[in-house]
Amino acid sequence: MRIHLRSGGWMKWALVVMVLVASTALVSSTKSPFTERDKAFYADEATVNFVRPGLVFKILSHEIATDGTVKARFRITDPKGVPLEREGVNTPGAISTSFILARIPADGKYYQSYASRVKTSTYPPTAGKQARQAGADSGGTYAKVADGEYVYTFGTKLPAGYEKSSTHSIAVYGSRNLSEFDMSTNYATDVYSFVPDGSAVTKVRQVFMVASCNKCHDNLSFHGGSRVGVDICTMCHTPAYSNGSTTVDNTNPETGNTIDLTVMAHKIHMGSSLPSVQAGKPYQIVGFGNAVSDWSKVGMPSQPNNCQWCHEKSNDGAKQMDAWLQNPSRVACGSCHDNINFATGEGHLGLPQVSDNQCKNCHIPQGEVDFDASIKGAHVVPQASSLVRGAVVKIVSVENTKPGQKPTVTFSLKDRAGKDMAIGDLIPGAGSGRLGFTLAALAGDYGKGISGAGTNGYLQETPTATTAFTGNPGLYKYAFTAAVPADAKGTWTMQIEGRSSEKLLAGTQKERTVSVNIPNQVSYLSVDGSAVTPRRMTTDTAKCNQCHYNLSLHGENRNVVESCVICHNPMMTDAARRPADKMPAESISMASMVHRIHTGAEQPSGYTVYGRGGAVDFSDVEFPPPALVSNCSMCHVTNGQNLPANGVYPVTDPRGWLNPVGTSSAACLACHSSKDAASHAMANTTTLGESCAACHGPNSQYSVSKVHAQ
Repeated sequence: MRIHLRSGGWMKWALVVMVLVASTALVSSTKSPFTERDKAFYADEATVNFVRPGLVFKILSHEIATDGTVKARFRITDPKGVPLEREGVNTPGAISTSFILARIPADGKYYQSYASRVKTSTYPPTAGKQARQAGADSGGTYAKVADGEYVYTFGTKLPAGYEKSSTHSIAVYGSRNLSEFDMSTNYATDVYSFVPDGSAVTKVRQVFMVASCNKCHDNLSFHGGSRVGVDICTMCHTPAYSNGSTTVDNTNPETGNTIDLTVMAHKIHMGSSLPSVQAGKPYQIVGFGNAVSDWSKVGMPSQPNNCQWCHEKSNDGAKQMDAWLQNPSRVACGSCHDNINFATGEGHLGLPQVSDNQCKNCHIPQGEVDFDASIKGAHVVPQASSLVRGAVVKIVSVENTKPGQKPTVTFSLKDRAGKDMAIGDLIPGAGSGRLGFTLAALAGDYGKGISGAGTNGYLQETPTATTAFTGNPGLYKYAFTAAVPADAKGTWTMQIEGRSSEKLLAGTQKERTVSVNIPNQVSYLSVDGSAVTPRRMTTDTAKCNQCHYNLSLHGENRNVVESCVICHNPMMTDAARRPADKMPAESISMASMVHRIHTGAEQPSGYTVYGRGGAVDFSDVEFPPPALVSNCSMCHVTNGQNLPANGVYPVTDPRGWLNPVGTSSAACLACHSSKDAASHAMANTTTLGESCAACHGPNSQYSVSKVHAQ
């Protein structure tokens, strides 16, 4: 290990190292607080014991003097509780800290920060325009009172006559830069609430938990990463308020948009679905350094009307988790439905609303029927509607699967309630519901051409008449019209896919037809008596649905990863659908396609795929910040991102730098899409195959997990 000795406190570190090594022997024997996503996970033990990476803040207590001076005692430690020094003299890495002091008025429900600042626009279109925004304290002082413990004295004093019976909160946030030790910058936040008169805290502002955000966002943080979580956001991102003679309007001076979290969060997640955006007005906020954040192209993967995806119930749920149901408001609802003019009633059935007092009279939490004016009813996801009967198919057995035989699949057919369902309720005729069957060769991977089974190695049939089935409601058989190819061998896959098509609220003004996906069923079998070898699993549908809620594609027909990979195999491109003047074709092999979709905005030439409905352009897709697409474990299971890749066949990639391209290179180059990266892959591929794992294997110096760590 190399230690850089510098002037000042760094010269003292030699003594500190001796103390730390002696004092941390017991600490280092405990389980590491770091995961493979952290750079500190890969540091040697001596470096970890010396640097003590990580950062944890804890506000311990507060004091309020008679003149309104506020003090907060706080502790700084590493994740194992070892004290850290704020100045970075006797422990590595200086630590920056900032504080916010805010209250929730007795007659209000939002925070009001005691400190604010004037932001003056330097953005050319609005240069000179000003707005006052809530913010952190300034002019405060620090005093060290113990190892790792400090007292911060706020520069802002409480005004005379402040509300001693209202909830007050102190937040501390900051960072610790350890890049000098080849580690990342650590961030931490803590929020401490109290009532100045000593009574219990009963009023809070907590309408959802950060765990709900982190289903997609991984580790929600903003402003350079220093503000972690949601609780701290609510202390500054509030509606306009007055601090005595000072009005805090909390707007973005460059755009005029409010920075109230209620409005921002809804508008950001609605993005491209906002009526105002669809009418041609982008939704933007101009931040530090005139960086323009434009959310006009955001497409929420879980569907923006799915309120419960964020406002979800859980055992550790937010204290006001039902606020969205019990207290509808013009601000909250109007932030998504921003084409409504509540003052005139335009877009609101002609009913003006001068206050929020009447909102809950019409918009009750839940009505008697879906798609009504109730909050849940108006925002129901059609496929999840209680009016939907749905269909559930389960493979019972597959017979006659030897080469030359015509397979027969036996399956159960029930509705979501578990009641037996007749095949005529699903496919009474062409153009209604659908049930499709696929028998695919799994020769280590899909896509290998087999005589008599098409160039993609599978038999696919979609019967359109009930006469194609035998059996009774609840249990049916379907016999393939094609035979298993004579040269078939090894493991094959039987898949059932489909959708139901249902008319809801027939005869009413709310009548609608809904296509509802049938959960795909996959079963592995042997056509020659050899051992069955299921396809490898590098990800699973549950991982997809952590963000996508209910990922279903191709007309609501395909909805599990095991189904997707049959067609989206190494040899598959969009050539069959791509116009001649748009050639060459694009690879739609699963690994290449998914990686390219999720890095759409980073692809040097974009990523556009042609399907039955025409072109689908993913060039604007960005991973939900602050989540990083480099966090492979957000999608992969069982370390499926590790090299070497387990694919069998090279990937056909006509528009790529290399064609064909090896399985490991294909997966990596889909994200690392530069010419230099492709040249590196080519240089490490010979007639013997790819050598990627030599440097990037699980135990190598540049393993996939290590180089993607933060």
